[in-house]
Amino acid sequence: MALELWQTLKEAIHAYTGLSPVVFFTALALAFAIYQVISGWFASPFDDVNRHQRARSLAQEEEPPIPQPVQVGEITEEELKQYDGSDPQKPLLMAIKHQIYDVTQSRMFYGPGGPYALFAGKDASRALAKMSFEEKDLTWDISGLGPFELDALQDWEYKFMSKYAKVGTVKVAGSEPETASVSEPTENVEQDAHVTTTPEKTVVDKSDDAPAETVLKKEE
Repeated sequence: MALELWQTLKEAIHAYTGLSPVVFFTALALAFAIYQVISGWFASPFDDVNRHQRARSLAQEEEPPIPQPVQVGEITEEELKQYDGSDPQKPLLMAIKHQIYDVTQSRMFYGPGGPYALFAGKDASRALAKMSFEEKDLTWDISGLGPFELDALQDWEYKFMSKYAKVGTVKVAGSEPETASVSEPTENVEQDAHVTTTPEKTVVDKSDDAPAETVLKKEE
């Protein structure tokens, strides 16, 4: 049955084209290849757009949804290091001027392998102000910075406040003594004021006594 069908097909090809079956199928394959090449040159730009949209939708389906920010409260610097992105089950956190922000949505920048991964899990205020990637600058201490560096840090802070959710604060050891040292001069000033007021009262008392003595002498 198949042999008879093949024989009939060969006769039809030869009758309508005058070509042998081998030449006919070779020419047909060559024509199809040429068509594919030419159609690729004149492909519609909408095809590329649709292709990118499909690829993007597939990528979004594969990526897990970003969890909602969770408040961590007041934590220490050591506790903050646990949120540097090494554990994918934990949020990605970063601090500026003791304020902690959830930067999980920008994991491509602050997560492992990102350009700013060195800042994750730390309060790197000084490094951000100086745009430094040195280990010594990965600290919250911004003492000694110039006005331009402080302005740069403020720009970073505004950016984080507008883009990321604040989830807590960093408790830094040694920050309380600074507050106490600021209040000490106030007490000294109050003591100085008390000392200076005492002579003034004495002078006033003496001046009040003088007229009284004069009046008594006149009466005598």
